[in-house]
Amino acid sequence: MKFECSAQDLLNGLVNATRALSARPAVQILEGVCVTAREDGLELMCSDGSLSIRSLVNASVEEPGSAVLPGRLLTDIVRKLPEGAVNVSMNERRVVSIRCQQSRATIAGMSASEFPQMREIPHQHALHVPQKRLRDMIGKVTFAIALQETRQTLTGCLMEVTADELRLVGLDGFRLALQRMHDTFVLPNGVEKISAIIPGRVMNELAHILGDDEDGMATFHIDNTYLMAIVGQTTLVTTLLAGEYINYRQILPSSWLTRVTVKRKELQDAVERASLMAKEGKNNLIRMKATQNNLKITSMSEMGDVLEDLDANLEGEDIEIAFNARYISDVVKNVDEECCTLCMNTNVSPCVVAPLDGDSYLYLVLPVRVCN
Repeated sequence: MKFECSAQDLLNGLVNATRALSARPAVQILEGVCVTAREDGLELMCSDGSLSIRSLVNASVEEPGSAVLPGRLLTDIVRKLPEGAVNVSMNERRVVSIRCQQSRATIAGMSASEFPQMREIPHQHALHVPQKRLRDMIGKVTFAIALQETRQTLTGCLMEVTADELRLVGLDGFRLALQRMHDTFVLPNGVEKISAIIPGRVMNELAHILGDDEDGMATFHIDNTYLMAIVGQTTLVTTLLAGEYINYRQILPSSWLTRVTVKRKELQDAVERASLMAKEGKNNLIRMKATQNNLKITSMSEMGDVLEDLDANLEGEDIEIAFNARYISDVVKNVDEECCTLCMNTNVSPCVVAPLDGDSYLYLVLPVRVCN
């Protein structure tokens, strides 16, 4: 194996591919990146057994070949190289030499014969999704995905696609995050909706791979078991989570007794200040009291107390309600609009945070029952 490529291109490919590396791989070879030099360029691939990521890098290949190299070590070495062309060669003992200007490093490689191949999903149908919008949506739902849950589906993100809408849903039992993208999507003949439960970790890695080009598109191929995402020169394939996702639509209230509209930035700042005191207490609580033209946010602990007084528009009945400070803070800081609404029925039923106009997002937070 012998090839030459740009140090920056090589680093970009390695950064994307190594996102598939597991912190605790089941076998040693999965600690590595499979480097394959072909006549048409360079291929880098990593896998943890259920997630595989392959990146293609433009390279001038003199001698085709392949080897598995320590993924994180190789990435760190390339990251520290000077700018310019990198020359990589491998001898008969699979020792790989990396040269860039006056820098040289050698790494012992392993045979690529034992490295798992990326599963190919038949490209019978493709979904094309704007990259930047999808990346923003992922960032606003993954905080609500359960990290550890006896119901495995809750550790994933639900993706639902219909002819005119794409939805992402995260739910951990205490809060729900829903993002909508209204667009035109071409589905297979006879199919009204495509649903997939994508592991939460995979969604986070996908968000890092997606670009910020307004016109860039990501292509998805989905079957009953696997998802393939193609983003530029990078391909990601993951096993989907099996099982039925919670019917989240049943959780969403259909009517409200109280609707409070407030400036989002003022609400976020007030919640964050109140949270500082709340976390010093035993239960990390903040309380909200909504009356006509006013929203009071309070927290207290043995260290002291905080009172925040906000201008707000109240429709319906006055209400006093309490939340876990972290849960309500996570929701509010993921809202972008100038104003948002808090919709409630009682102090023990879910609170829904939604935009003033439209339906681009919806967050649900369960309150905490407290004794006055």
